[in-house]
Amino acid sequence: MQLSPQLLAGARAVLPVLPGVATFGVITGVAMIGAGLSAWGAIAMSVIVFAGTAQLAALQLAAAGASLPVIFFAGLVINLRFALYSLSISRYVGHAPRRLRFALAYLLSDNGYAHAIARFGVRPDEPRKPEYLLGSEIMIWTAWQAATLAGIALGTGLPREWSLEFIVTLTFLALAASAIRDRPGLAAAFASGAVAIASYSLPYRLGLLLATAAGVAAGLLADRWTRSRSPA
Repeated sequence: MQLSPQLLAGARAVLPVLPGVATFGVITGVAMIGAGLSAWGAIAMSVIVFAGTAQLAALQLAAAGASLPVIFFAGLVINLRFALYSLSISRYVGHAPRRLRFALAYLLSDNGYAHAIARFGVRPDEPRKPEYLLGSEIMIWTAWQAATLAGIALGTGLPREWSLEFIVTLTFLALAASAIRDRPGLAAAFASGAVAIASYSLPYRLGLLLATAAGVAAGLLADRWTRSRSPA
């Protein structure tokens, strides 16, 4: 069967981002094992969820003893950006057959969306955009799953005495620190951290929700204050 040239073009175009995807995938695989998941459970989570940040958030909350509704709500909030991605890119691929749209929805990722939306904006007349997006997303999905599987194998082979569960916390701290690029981000991080510490003893891990709300509120207030002081 001859593959579509646009599908192959999309696959080739995302090759530069695959090392970063693979690195994150290995870390996530090790973290899932460190959090106590079995190898098959980790594989199932990687395939079904296919969202590294949401996977790590779920593991972090589970390790903290959060209830399933809290874990589900956190994952939903984190992944809301994919709804925005879908709305944004639907004007380019919304005409595709239903089965292809379902595949694109499942495979949609941060890297794939960012690359495709930039290319389609520069080249709006490019034909067969759904196939191009599918090629890039398949390549990213394959790299992610392979890297996650490698991380799972690595985590399974390491001694339990190493207490790998700390990797989840360290990874999330690294992601949070890298996301702080301005004053609103710093305010959000400080507020959420302070509230999380102050409310640690609350039942049902309600402090996690309070910390999230405090972080969002602080970030919005800091952003509004920054805008009000900037010159018109």
